[in-house]
Amino acid sequence: MAHSVESRFIAIVSGALLTVVAPLFTLLLTLSYHEAVRSQRNHLEILLSTNSQALARPLWDLDDDTINQITGTLVSDPMIKMVEVKDTSGQLDIVQTAGSDIIQDASSTIREVTYKTTKGSVTVGQLTIYYDDVSLLTSLSRTELSFITIFILAIVTMVLAAIAGNRFMVIRPLMRLTAAIEATRRLGSRHHVDWRSKDEIGRLAKSFNEMQTQLEKEELEIKNAHERKTEIYNRTPAMLFSLDRHDRIAAVSDYWVQATGYDRAKILGLNFVDLIHPDDRPLFQRRKAAQQSPDAPHTGITVRFHCMDGDAMDALILEKALDSGDATQQSTCLCVMTDVTELRQSEKRNRQQAISDHLTGLFNRQGFEAILDLQIRDADKNGSELACLFIDLDRFKAINDNLGHAAGDAVLREFTMKLEPLLTPLDSASRLGGDEFAILLAGDKVEERALQFCERICTMLDTPFEIENNSIRLSASIGMAIYPLHASSASELLQNADMAMYSRKRTGRNGSQIFDSSIMDRAREHAELERDIAQALSENWFEAYFQPIQDLASGRTAGFEALLRLNHPEKGLLSPAAIISLAEENGTINRIGNVILDQSIANLARLSLLPGMEQTYVAVNFSPLQFEPGLPTRIAGVLHRHGILPKRLVIEITEAVIMKDDPQIRAILNAIHQLGCRIALDDFGTGYSSLSYLSRFPVDIVKIDQSFTRSICDDAIEIRQRNRMLVEGIAAISHKMNCAVIAEGVETAEQKELLTEIGADYGQGYLFARPQPIERLMDALDAASEASRPVARQA
Repeated sequence: MAHSVESRFIAIVSGALLTVVAPLFTLLLTLSYHEAVRSQRNHLEILLSTNSQALARPLWDLDDDTINQITGTLVSDPMIKMVEVKDTSGQLDIVQTAGSDIIQDASSTIREVTYKTTKGSVTVGQLTIYYDDVSLLTSLSRTELSFITIFILAIVTMVLAAIAGNRFMVIRPLMRLTAAIEATRRLGSRHHVDWRSKDEIGRLAKSFNEMQTQLEKEELEIKNAHERKTEIYNRTPAMLFSLDRHDRIAAVSDYWVQATGYDRAKILGLNFVDLIHPDDRPLFQRRKAAQQSPDAPHTGITVRFHCMDGDAMDALILEKALDSGDATQQSTCLCVMTDVTELRQSEKRNRQQAISDHLTGLFNRQGFEAILDLQIRDADKNGSELACLFIDLDRFKAINDNLGHAAGDAVLREFTMKLEPLLTPLDSASRLGGDEFAILLAGDKVEERALQFCERICTMLDTPFEIENNSIRLSASIGMAIYPLHASSASELLQNADMAMYSRKRTGRNGSQIFDSSIMDRAREHAELERDIAQALSENWFEAYFQPIQDLASGRTAGFEALLRLNHPEKGLLSPAAIISLAEENGTINRIGNVILDQSIANLARLSLLPGMEQTYVAVNFSPLQFEPGLPTRIAGVLHRHGILPKRLVIEITEAVIMKDDPQIRAILNAIHQLGCRIALDDFGTGYSSLSYLSRFPVDIVKIDQSFTRSICDDAIEIRQRNRMLVEGIAAISHKMNCAVIAEGVETAEQKELLTEIGADYGQGYLFARPQPIERLMDALDAASEASRPVARQA
């Protein structure tokens, strides 16, 4: 280690010398050399220039003595080695050297010698000087050589001092630290480093000694902790045991021994799987593969464990792998075993309760769906059929409302008691919720059995239920679907039976209906219309068409009835009756009613700008579901926003609204009437019409149903006379109670004349105008106004 550190240190110093000092030294020599070369060239240039001028006349005169004197002066210069002078005629060739040696490998420079005559400058010869080139070493002066020598000696001294200091201040303490570490590793005891200094090495030695002291303390704590762990392991009131990687028992706690009855000495080393029930052993053996999955929840496994006395307990085993960190040692697992026998029995009871109906004891929806899935799998395997009956008790809500929920519960229990004898061991019954039941029939000829079952239920319900001294009559609407004839899955089978039941309800209740494709078609149409309504609300497809109401006596337009229309961009106008029925069913009637009310008042405001339309009114139909406490306030807000007087709004209600005689609806109608709006009773004379309505509700207008309007012109004289008397009676009584009378469905001039004679005040029908959009109606009214103006001027 010392040799390695020292070698690295020397390598670093040498590298520093090579990368820093050597380039600087080379730069110094290069600069000195270039300076010497430049000085030599300048000196030679001066010598050549001055002596070439001095030699001009002697060479012209061929004066040897003077030439020799000049060349002798040149070779006396230390830089010049030899001088050669030649004339152009070749008569003179004088050579002088600085010594007797022959000059070789010397550099030379030549200069032409010119002489100025009266005729101009004439070249009379040439001067050649021979000299030695300057080298790197010869270019240095003595001062520079001395400086370089001192610099090299200083660097060598510093390197040797650094190496010596490194060996004493670093290598020696590191060797001592290494020796202490080796002694600790080999002997196991904590050795300290005997080195004290205030530098980094001293702090390193101090830290090492402190670390050794801390490790001694921690080793003692670990030893004590191990002893405490062993004591805790054995005394913990839980069934703890440890397994090696081969699932052999490595250790067991005292509580485990006490709970299982096994002897610790005899149980250690046995395979734990041998103590598990044979049916649960594969589950225990597969647990490790499941635990290795990253998505596996750490919930443990529950197996049946055999105790020493032969009893079996349901044991929940939670396992945690303990990795020792040493590849040479076997990893173990710490396990906790909990007796969950009573818990599993409780869970079994809870599962049974979770799939059972608390009131009737039948399966609930969850339990029925589970049974249905199982029966369908068996039917697929055996190639058999299933029949699903969906039963809904008709008008059951009235029992709860009139007699209370306790009586309703008693009816459901008695219905269940009468239903159970009809079932076979292969059948299953469920109360899906409220008054809805489902029956699943299995076995042979299920369709035939299902039809007989429905008849028996209807027969059973013919006998009244005696509940709390009340004789209650019930009926049921039953839907039937066969698997796999009518469905390919459990959910589809139950859904189709449900749709068949609703189909039966719509056609009269109290009976059964088997599923067919037409029911599915109607369901699709129903769903498609529901989507159209939702899209119409979001994209403003609803429109309020106006149909004029004419004063039969004067022929003027007294008002308009706003009629709902859904103008689909692709399908055109959709049936309003189907839309209203579905909207009342799915709860969107309020939103639709608000749209039509807003449009009706806005359209009336536009019509009021036309001549003669200033006092006309608009009649808006309201569903019974629209009568909420906030309706009068909303109507007042819409009227105020468009500047329409309340008397110009007529609220049309049907007999369905007033037949309920709901105090809340009556209060809302009174509030609307007090606001100044008028109330119209629509389709009077049909259904359960009663003149008492006119006294109990604030009715201002009575609208005679169009069936009476058609009948007064019937071909049969008897029918015509009877209906005429009925219309006359309705009109007379209505007038006595200060109610205006409007006849609906006026299509011919004959009907108009008869209605006028009978006493009807107003008429509405195709004879006057069809329902139409506001733009078309305004154009028609404007055109009629233009056509009538000249006649008015002539009058």
